[in-house]
Amino acid sequence: MSDEKACIQEIFLDEATVVNRSAQVEHERKVAVYDLLESNYFKLLAGPEGPYILHLSIEENRLAFDIRAADDQPIKRFMLALSPFRAIVREYLMVCDSYFKAIKSSSPSQIEAIDMGRRGLHNDGSEVLEQRLKDKVELDHDTARRLFTLVCVLHIKG
Repeated sequence: MSDEKACIQEIFLDEATVVNRSAQVEHERKVAVYDLLESNYFKLLAGPEGPYILHLSIEENRLAFDIRAADDQPIKRFMLALSPFRAIVREYLMVCDSYFKAIKSSSPSQIEAIDMGRRGLHNDGSEVLEQRLKDKVELDHDTARRLFTLVCVLHIKG
């Protein structure tokens, strides 16, 4: 998929609920945002072409996508129920915590095993996100992975 206009050119996360994030989580957020802005495919199915500005937040226990034009004019806003994400996000965050702890004291084979599980859960979460967005947005798997990372970051309350 290659279309210069089918992309997110800026992304903003709602930071209102953030109390405190670990250095590892903050690093993951920065990497996901950087990678997303460097390369992504994101195209509204019913709406004008991009590039887009995306405001991502959790509101009233839902994941809110506020999609805007390059000049910041609102285009489309929709919300997704969080219930399909809860279990996988919780499990993913627990495995990430184990991974960060393992890096400090575990053997390379133990770290690799935990990382494989972490990547598998990340792929599962990305697929759930792709499925939930399929009637609203066309996106590639790498974009879904990066957005899933940001969904996880939004779940961390400190």
